[in-house]
Amino acid sequence: MTPAATVKPPLNLFSDPVRKWFESSFEAPTPAQVEGWPAIATGEHTLICAPTGSGKTLSAFLWGIDSLARRPEELGAGVKIVYISPLKALSYDIERNLRAPLAGIGAPITVGLRTGDTPQSQRRAMRKTPPDILITTPESLYLMISSGAREILTGVEAVIVDEIHAVAPSKRGAHMALTLERLDDLVRKAGGDPIQRIGLSATQRPLERVGQFLVGSKRKCTLVDASKPKALDLEIVVPLEDMTEPDASTEKRREGKDNGLPEPQPYEPTQRSIWPAIYPRLLELVQQHTSTIVFVNNRRAAERIAKRLNEMANDEPEQELPATEVAGNEKPVGKGPDDAGYVEMARAHHGSLSHEERLVVEEMLKSGDLPCLVATSSLELGIDMGAIDLVVQIESPKSVTRGLQRVGRAGHSLGEVSKGRIFPKFRSDLLECAVVARLMRRGEIEETVIPHNPLDVLAQHMVSMAALDEWRVDDVFSVVTASESFRDLSREQFENVLDMLDGRYPSERFAELRPRVVWDRTAGTVRGRKGARQLAVTNAGTIPDRGLFGVHLPDGRRVGELDEEMVYEARPGQTFLLGATTWRIEDITRDRVIVSPAPGAPGAGPFWRGDGVGRP
Repeated sequence: MTPAATVKPPLNLFSDPVRKWFESSFEAPTPAQVEGWPAIATGEHTLICAPTGSGKTLSAFLWGIDSLARRPEELGAGVKIVYISPLKALSYDIERNLRAPLAGIGAPITVGLRTGDTPQSQRRAMRKTPPDILITTPESLYLMISSGAREILTGVEAVIVDEIHAVAPSKRGAHMALTLERLDDLVRKAGGDPIQRIGLSATQRPLERVGQFLVGSKRKCTLVDASKPKALDLEIVVPLEDMTEPDASTEKRREGKDNGLPEPQPYEPTQRSIWPAIYPRLLELVQQHTSTIVFVNNRRAAERIAKRLNEMANDEPEQELPATEVAGNEKPVGKGPDDAGYVEMARAHHGSLSHEERLVVEEMLKSGDLPCLVATSSLELGIDMGAIDLVVQIESPKSVTRGLQRVGRAGHSLGEVSKGRIFPKFRSDLLECAVVARLMRRGEIEETVIPHNPLDVLAQHMVSMAALDEWRVDDVFSVVTASESFRDLSREQFENVLDMLDGRYPSERFAELRPRVVWDRTAGTVRGRKGARQLAVTNAGTIPDRGLFGVHLPDGRRVGELDEEMVYEARPGQTFLLGATTWRIEDITRDRVIVSPAPGAPGAGPFWRGDGVGRP
């Protein structure tokens, strides 16, 4: 690992149009840019660690944009820069943020977006007219390199991996690392130079380990550590006098009005629960601030809290009902968004809402039309959400890194204070919240642990590689072990996986499994069998498959998605919540739920299997 040299603002590295645009747009480069640009300009593999709002994205992109602008004759010939984001939402955000520098510089550089939401028509068009900058996700890049679309990637010069800490400690990171090695091999075989790798993150430790993960086992990485502890205004909010007896605190509020406690509302449930105390305090905090993000650890909670905040803001009783109790003829019992005097306090934001719906609520929050978003990890990473002045975390964030990432959404700009409030849900959660908050103030984040030798990931890539070309087995081994995740993979382990893929299983119990590749031991080569390519692209990645039904309006516009178990129990005429909006089911087809808006009607809370911490 090589630390970056410290230099003064290096704007003289850039061409006149780029330098003039930057000077007219910003007062001065940030520390991340001052230290990062010289390393990137010399072609070094670079990892930039800097706090939220410190200009990391521009520190990674600006030199590449300047380089492309100096070579207009090479534009349009293929992808030159690949930007990889762990979240689709962050990809869309980066695409929007690149428009300003590209327009200001005046270079005809094109930007393309390829994610799981990209229509087939746009994917085909991209192959015919490739963009100069490709914005994508780890899984979509794997699919491209496992298909004919790889032809537009043979001229890639640089790869930018954003929020690298989000993938490094998982099999998803190992999968991405192998994809990067395959991309590097593809460019090398086409006669290109080694691809420059640039990593970005706000939270990671130790920096050297994450840098090695970025560049692989055979390269050196320049480290740019422009991080410093962010100023935090952090408190733990316990809305009860005694967390051992939630009902007791509620009863005290009922017994008298002179004890300083807010009088309970008639809609508060009587079961032992802390929620009747959380909701009023949460609403109070939202009303005291301009823009608030409430983070929760699962999508169902996001829907429930957003709905409850809206009900309380409009003095309505709680309306959410179990799916089995929602019949088909409910009439609206409360105000809807179209009713006079209705106050929309909050919306939900999570990965089961359509991209279009998420964009709508993001823009509402940025513009000040919506006071609050209740979100899962879908808003956790570096998405530009504008001037957020408060972040609330319901329940422990489960890690210091995640807590800092979430609270860092408030006071997003460099030097601003991030204001956060954490609500524990039960006694042991209070203890965990206290520990996490203390470590957040100290900036003591967890150590990043890189998974090594995940053989299921290896098998995926070996089938994908063999499906497209015949490979020398030694070359496959060389590409695989160039990845940090597989640097200590033994030849024996490697050949055991190859044996299995060739149909030589360790037990007769596996005899029914079909071979996927042909390993010619005499020639030392491996190639794919029939169906290998289809298998490689339909079983890609490490994110588990989910049985999901798309939720669509009658005109075909997509609203989001529901778990197949919830759809199985549902019937036309029933109502449910999605995005803190009530929808009525009109029809259920083989893979879709057709709905219409049902403002003001009670709705069943949705559920998703596998819904948990870290899932968008």
